[in-house]
Amino acid sequence: METGLVVLAAALVLATFLGVAKKRYDGRFRTVTSSNVAPTAPATDDAGATDDAGATPEPAPEPPAAPVPPRSDLLTQADLREPLGERATLVQFSSAFCAPCRATRQILRDVAAKVPGVSYVDVDAESHLDLVRRFHILRTPTVLVLDPRGQVVTRASGQPRRADVLAALGHVHGSAVG
Repeated sequence: METGLVVLAAALVLATFLGVAKKRYDGRFRTVTSSNVAPTAPATDDAGATDDAGATPEPAPEPPAAPVPPRSDLLTQADLREPLGERATLVQFSSAFCAPCRATRQILRDVAAKVPGVSYVDVDAESHLDLVRRFHILRTPTVLVLDPRGQVVTRASGQPRRADVLAALGHVHGSAVG
């Protein structure tokens, strides 16, 4: 019986700690670094290579030009199938059965309607797995704030507060949003 109480107490302490941690970080915007996006493949160069006998091999014929992969840190109008905002774009990755996604959608739509030059795009994560992988979307809702070029400036996982969205827009070109 005493062992059961210890296990119960440990489970309650762990659950409390995880709940406090989730509440603290859920929906908070964080600055995007290069580790938040998938790396692009580095270019390779075979110049100076030799074969086993030490002779420089004949250069191989160049393969046909491969399509240039998209920059992994940019979202374009072609990626989103929507125009980017003149000042910023709020991109929400959501899924069909995500309750916080509905509330987040309402907040982002309201902010985009009230702040000039800001647009809002909702991306169905299940239908755009290429973007989910490219931007390391691990849960829904995830909100990306883009500058006018499509560069991800900041992101939040979970439902953000309206004030946090407005503050995140202030990080786009350092401008303040009222």
